[in-house]
Amino acid sequence: MAPPHSLAAAALAATTAAIALSSLLYRRKCGRLAARVQELEAALAAAGEKAASERRGRVRAQQSLRKALSEQEPRSDEARPPKAAAAPASYPMAPIGTVQSCFSTRNGTPRQPLVVTLARATVALDPARVPAAALEGLASYSHCWIIYVFHLNTDLDKMWKDPARSKLKAKVRVPRLKGGKMGVLATRSPHRPNPIGLSVAKVEAVDGHAVLLSGVDLVDGTPVLDMKPYLPYSDCVKGAAVPSWLEVDGALGVESIHFSEHFISVLPTCWMHAKQSLYASADEFQDLIKQVLSWDIRSISQRIRPHQVNTQGNADDHCSEEAGEDHEGRACSGVVYHLHLEGIDVSYRIDQGSNIVVEDATLLPGAMGNQNRHGYSAWRDKLGSGIL
Repeated sequence: MAPPHSLAAAALAATTAAIALSSLLYRRKCGRLAARVQELEAALAAAGEKAASERRGRVRAQQSLRKALSEQEPRSDEARPPKAAAAPASYPMAPIGTVQSCFSTRNGTPRQPLVVTLARATVALDPARVPAAALEGLASYSHCWIIYVFHLNTDLDKMWKDPARSKLKAKVRVPRLKGGKMGVLATRSPHRPNPIGLSVAKVEAVDGHAVLLSGVDLVDGTPVLDMKPYLPYSDCVKGAAVPSWLEVDGALGVESIHFSEHFISVLPTCWMHAKQSLYASADEFQDLIKQVLSWDIRSISQRIRPHQVNTQGNADDHCSEEAGEDHEGRACSGVVYHLHLEGIDVSYRIDQGSNIVVEDATLLPGAMGNQNRHGYSAWRDKLGSGIL
């Protein structure tokens, strides 16, 4: 048997060896962790430098683009204006909201504001861009201006993506001149050097990020750039003069509007299924139809030569060719025109004497409703005994 002191020495040696081994393993582990931390720090620094480099690249690209646009030479056949002080070549803007209108397409949308007093729309502002507090005080005004984009112009892509190929038409056809032309800047044509529209409308109510308007001439989906209150003392110009061709009363008015028995019978059903309508009843909606059709909404070419238009390819002029009689046996024009309001397709005919017969109403595809729309139910409590 080994002496006690030998056993103690052996135990001490074993303990010392274990401690040394643990210390070695700990140092190795710490070394690996330190190396990993260094790798992560290096990767983070590289990612930060890459992001900063990308930002610098974007800034340089934007600066180069602005410089190139500002130095863009006019075409050889254009007059070269004198050089002025350097100014930005473009002013990027983004819509602050969207119009939810009773007018589903351009066809039928009034050519001027306040002409159809029952025409209603909600301007739904983007909460990410405009806080609700920005609308505080607007309800105290009776009317407001809406600045917007003519987003349905067919030449927008060419105008913005390839300006060199987009040629401005200096003159446009004017409805009141029956096809006669006038300088575009002397008209309210939507086809302008910059497709920006300006309309005035009656402020009916304000609720959160939404504004209910009436008397609008805005098509559904119109992007809104800005809204401003109407100020009678500065916006109403006493004694303002207009050209003589604008002073002709009833130049685009129709003689009469008649609703067939068939239309009257089917309209309530269509109206009930067209969800989120801005109208309280089918009767009120019928009054809207009458106001819209009291002006000849056909295009100049349609009035000069009534003809069939492919409704799938052209949302601006809706009509189809059908010879025959109306639902009450009255002879009328062979062309059936279509007006899209609140998701309802209203079909009518108009004879050479400008007498209209409204014949039918059917639901358009998707008319069962967009739950994000601000319909009658959304405004009813806000307005109380008001217009709705």
